[in-house]
Amino acid sequence: MFRVGFIILCFLFPLSAEVFEGYTLFTPGQGGGATTTTYLKSNDLSNFNIWNHENSAASMPYLIPGNEPGWENTLLIYPYRVNNPTMESGGGGGGVQCLTWNGAVIWSHVISNSNYQHHHDVEPLPNGNVLMIAWEKLNQYGDYGWEAYGRTSVNNSLNQMWSTAIFEMQPNGDGGADVVWEWHLTDHLVQDISDIFQSTYGEISDHPELFNVNEGNVGSNGGPGGVNADWMHINAISYNAEFDQIVLSSRFQDEIFVIDHSTTTEEAASHSGGNSGKGGDFLYRWGNPQNYDRGNNADHILSDQHGVNWVPEGYPGEGNFILFNNGSYEAVEFVPPVDESGNYLIEDNQPYGPNDIIWSSPYVSTTMQGGAFRQPNGNTLVTDCDSGVIKEYSESGSVEWTYTHSGNNSNIARAQKYSIDHFDNIVNVMPGDVNNDGVINILDVVSTVNIVLGLADWVDAADYNGDNVINVLDIVSIVNVILGN
Repeated sequence: MFRVGFIILCFLFPLSAEVFEGYTLFTPGQGGGATTTTYLKSNDLSNFNIWNHENSAASMPYLIPGNEPGWENTLLIYPYRVNNPTMESGGGGGGVQCLTWNGAVIWSHVISNSNYQHHHDVEPLPNGNVLMIAWEKLNQYGDYGWEAYGRTSVNNSLNQMWSTAIFEMQPNGDGGADVVWEWHLTDHLVQDISDIFQSTYGEISDHPELFNVNEGNVGSNGGPGGVNADWMHINAISYNAEFDQIVLSSRFQDEIFVIDHSTTTEEAASHSGGNSGKGGDFLYRWGNPQNYDRGNNADHILSDQHGVNWVPEGYPGEGNFILFNNGSYEAVEFVPPVDESGNYLIEDNQPYGPNDIIWSSPYVSTTMQGGAFRQPNGNTLVTDCDSGVIKEYSESGSVEWTYTHSGNNSNIARAQKYSIDHFDNIVNVMPGDVNNDGVINILDVVSTVNIVLGLADWVDAADYNGDNVINVLDIVSIVNVILGN
C-alpha cells in the first residue's frame, strides 16, 4: 500500500526538479538618483527586453497586461527615486511610472511633499490602479503630532515620527494618476498611557487589531540618508484579489500585517466596514507577537524581513505566505490560519499562528532587501540583494537556475519570473466600468442598477467587490469610486 501511495505522489509531485521556463524581471542599483536599466532575462541569460531609466529604482518593477495579448503589449510599473526626496532613509523613492514595452511613459505620479514621501514598494492591482507605500510625517506638537497619539518620545534630532500611509493611484488619462483610496496607520493605534490621547486607550494585549504607538524606536541620527524618523520601515506590499486584502512587511517591527482593501476610505479610517467588518484594523499579523504583548521569544520568528507575498492560486502552496527573512538568512513559507472567506483565527490571549514555517530555502545572506516568489512548478525564486544574485531553488533546496549581476552598484531589490505564456490570454475587465468605455461614471451606476433589477444581463465589471453577486454593495462601491471615496 505504501509503495502504491509513493508512486502516486511521485507522479503528482515529481522528485526531479527543473528550472521553470520564463522571463526574469529586475532592476539593479538603488539610491542616488542615478540612471539604471530594468532587465527582462531569458533562462539562457539573454535580454528579452530592457528599459532605460533616468532615475534609480526604489524597489522591484512589475509587468502588467496591456490592452491586447502578447509581450509587446505589456506595461512596466517602475517605482523610482526622485532627485530630491523630502524624507530620506533606506528605500527612499518618491515616484512611479507606467511604461510601454518600448519605454514610453504612459503615466507617472510622485508622492514627495512636506507630509508624505513614497518609499520602497508599489503593487499593481487587477483594475490597473497601483498601491504606493508612503511615510507620513508627524511633528511633536499639534492635533496630529506624535504626542497627541500618545507617543512618549522619539529617537532622532528631527523630533519627528514617520508613520505609514497607503495610497491607491488610478491613472487619470492625462498622464498622471489620482488618489482613489487611502489607509493611514495613525487611525489604528493603541496605547496604555492615558485616555486623553487620540489613540485608543486600553490594554495592548486586548487589541491585536491595533498597533502600539510606543512600540520600537522612531528613527535614528544615522543610517542610509543620515538622520531620519522612520518608525515602521514598511518595505513590501502585496495584494490578494480573492480576499481583496493587502499585506505589508515591517522590517523595524519584525512583523507582517494584513488589512482589508474592500473598505471605502472612510471605512479604512475606522474600525468597521468592508468585507471583514473591521474597517482598516489589522485582520492578521505575524512574526513578533510581543509587539501586542502576547507570546514569548520563541514566537518571535521574523527578523528584518522583506518581500512578503501570497503564493498565487494554482501554485504549490497556494494561499500561503512567502517572504525573505533576513535575520535567519533564508526565504520562508508559512500557512496562515485563514478560512475560505478570508477570516483569520486567533485564540483568546494567544498570538496569531502558525507556530512555525513549513519551508525554507538554503542559507542566503543579504542586509538590504531581498525577496522570494513561488513558481508554478514549485520552485522558488530568491534574490540576494547585496550580492546581486538571483537563484531558483527546488522544493528540496537544489539550485535550478542562477544569475549574478556584475559591476558597480549591482544590488537587486527583488526579482520576479513570468511564464513564457503569461500574457497570451488577456481579459481586461475594469471593475466598475460596466459599459466598458474606459471611464467609471454615472452611466455605469445605471447599468449596474439595471442588472440588479433584472433588466440587463450579467457583466463581470458590475461585480465590483468580486463576491460573485451583483447587488447594492457593488452599486455603493462604484458610487464611492466616482466620488473619490
